[in-house]
Amino acid sequence: MNLFYGILWGLIAQIVTFLQLQGQLKYEVLKSNTWFLVLMGLPISYMFMQSVKHIILAFNGQIFPSRFIGFSIGIIVFVIMSKLLFNEVITVKSIICILLSIFIILVQVFMK
Repeated sequence: MNLFYGILWGLIAQIVTFLQLQGQLKYEVLKSNTWFLVLMGLPISYMFMQSVKHIILAFNGQIFPSRFIGFSIGIIVFVIMSKLLFNEVITVKSIICILLSIFIILVQVFMK
């Protein structure tokens, strides 16, 4: 269950981080409210901390899995959000990176 919560917190944190960093390029309300974006960093930090905590608990205190899983979630979310919000072209290189990210997560989860 900790792994589920860790991945869920990580997904939410990555989505909100994407909006914080790239959203200002698309939405005027974000572009004109810099301090709102800065303050978004506080709840985002909390979300990442919860993600790391739960993933570390799922792996009996090991910290490497949390970093690899968090990185992979970030890659997957970035590609999907870039496509959805900015109509970014998903190239073969992007597809390979997504597949590698999924593979990294599977390795971390199933190879103990």
